Amino acid sequence: MVQALEIARWDLECEFNNTDHRTELNGVEHLIVRRGQPFTINLHLRSGVYQPGVSALDLTVETGPQPNDQYGTRASFGLIDQIDTSRWSAAVTSPPGNMVSLSICSPPDAPIGRWRLTLGQGGLVEFVLLYNPWCTGDVVYMDSEEKLTEYVLAQDGIIFQGSCKYIRSTPWNFGQFEDGILEACLRILEMNPKCLRNPGKDASGRRNPIYVSRVLSAMVNCNDDKGVLLGRWTKDYEGGVSPLSWRGSVEILRNWDTNACQPVRFGQCWVFAAVACSVSRALGIPCRVVTNYYSAHDTNSNLVIEHYVDENGQLVQPSNDMIWNYHCWVENWMTRPDLKPGYDGWQVMDPTPQEKSEGVNCCGPIPLKAIKEGELTYKYDAPFVFAEVNADVHTFMKRKDGSTKKIISYVQVGQKISTKSVGSDRREDITHLYKYPEGSDEEREAFTKANHQNKLLQQQENAGLLIVIKVSAEMRKGCDFDVFAVVMNNTPNEKKCRLVFGSRAVSSNGILGENCGFKDLLNVELAPGEEKRVPLRMNYSKYVENLTEDNLIRLAALLLDYGTQETYLAILGEPKENRKLAAEITLQNPLPVPLQNCCFTVEGSNLTGGQIITEKLNSTVEPGQDAKVKIYFTPTHSGLRKLVVDFNSNELCHVKGYRNVIIGK
Repeated sequence: MVQALEIARWDLECEFNNTDHRTELNGVEHLIVRRGQPFTINLHLRSGVYQPGVSALDLTVETGPQPNDQYGTRASFGLIDQIDTSRWSAAVTSPPGNMVSLSICSPPDAPIGRWRLTLGQGGLVEFVLLYNPWCTGDVVYMDSEEKLTEYVLAQDGIIFQGSCKYIRSTPWNFGQFEDGILEACLRILEMNPKCLRNPGKDASGRRNPIYVSRVLSAMVNCNDDKGVLLGRWTKDYEGGVSPLSWRGSVEILRNWDTNACQPVRFGQCWVFAAVACSVSRALGIPCRVVTNYYSAHDTNSNLVIEHYVDENGQLVQPSNDMIWNYHCWVENWMTRPDLKPGYDGWQVMDPTPQEKSEGVNCCGPIPLKAIKEGELTYKYDAPFVFAEVNADVHTFMKRKDGSTKKIISYVQVGQKISTKSVGSDRREDITHLYKYPEGSDEEREAFTKANHQNKLLQQQENAGLLIVIKVSAEMRKGCDFDVFAVVMNNTPNEKKCRLVFGSRAVSSNGILGENCGFKDLLNVELAPGEEKRVPLRMNYSKYVENLTEDNLIRLAALLLDYGTQETYLAILGEPKENRKLAAEITLQNPLPVPLQNCCFTVEGSNLTGGQIITEKLNSTVEPGQDAKVKIYFTPTHSGLRKLVVDFNSNELCHVKGYRNVIIGK
């Protein structure tokens, strides 16, 4: 007969556990452990003795205000023979007797933060769980003890300031293990707006250092929330202190924590970065501060910094685009299961408030490799960071008569990108991790790749046939109006084409509705240099019944060149050559559990060449998040076709959908 253990008291063995988990510098008064690694609690029984196979103990762990088994914020488990490090588990490691040594382990992807452990019917234990970069199963795992000492355990370091030619080393006290700092860091997580809006979802999200890094990037500044620091870039520091006066993070974090989360005044880039480094290390994420000299601030996302000078070489006509002598951010170490393989490791995270990301003043994390290779579609904020280190600088002379002339200049952004060396105070130049040598073929190739969606070049190659969509000035809901497919022949030859021009209602999330107007012209003739405007009448009586609450209509025009068989596509006025078509397919996870081993299979008659296209995701898809792939295909026949999609995962089977595609002849 199974008998429940009756516990009189317990010993958390804080000194032993904290030392074993490398958290003893936080103190040994409270239990602070790392995920994926067992810790020990000694139980003193009220009566009886522990007997293997006879004695039982029910345990429950919870975190956050709305614990839930399905979201990984609650788990119930009993005793097993041997610890299972892949899930919450417990095993007795002592011989039979009235004192039970209990080994408990969390999974390596458990949410970090404050946890409550219930022992049997009455015992309640509180502890803090942190990321574990010493655990191979943790996504922040780092395989070098020397680097872990530098990037997690070191409480002081060097931040590089000055100028590119005169680099200055500034010492900084990160102090992540000082008294009260871990409490302040946990409070930062608890005060972030995502937690205040949905504490249950936020607690679950803390398993993911990508999510936590974005939270920290937003919360170290106070622009959108009850964040830690207020920035000030003028010489007026009334009500606070100059950013130059800070020499460590401890006073800043304590002031914020003990003053009802009022922002500390004032900070600039190196202060924001240093505080973010302290918090990241305190939570167990390997982190380092990085300085970029001649750092570009590209406000219009075109990857170009434009400068105007007068005939004396003095800057005139200031723009919002800037080049800073230096700018500091941090890099956090983690794997990126949300991206394709090869983008693990250091990730840029910038807490200085500059531009908004998803409506919030935060930036990153984005892999260094994505920046180096010009992969600007990867999350998060790749275009902004790419411009910081690799924007082109165009300088124009503005003459007295008002004319301008582009001049040759030698300003290069992103120089001597620096961080402290492992185990010494020397400067390590890591520019090569961000970019290829300036002006090299590889660097220009990366810039070209990054720039393919931006209209940067002053002179473009002959576009051949070009099609754009324009709308009439009187367009408004409730009336009939015209939209136009504008077709231009920039070649020296006469062109004969087919034009398919259609409109569909569409919701804000991209789901297409019913047809609002359609035109198929089989013979459009264009003389060399000729431009034609082809109208499509949008009748209120037809489109009003099809509009969604978003009041959006998607316009698409396909132009087929009979002579070359090349097809050109315009959507909402953006011309795109359409030799090869692309479709982005998205499925939102409707379940309260992550989707694993996700796979899309796609096929379409006369679209995929009779082949089934298979795209697998390398990462799990959390509840409420999107599984997303982009597939490419080359149509073989014209007409209205269906792209059929089948989605499968361990948890969802054969979720089907389709997308209509209009193909011109």
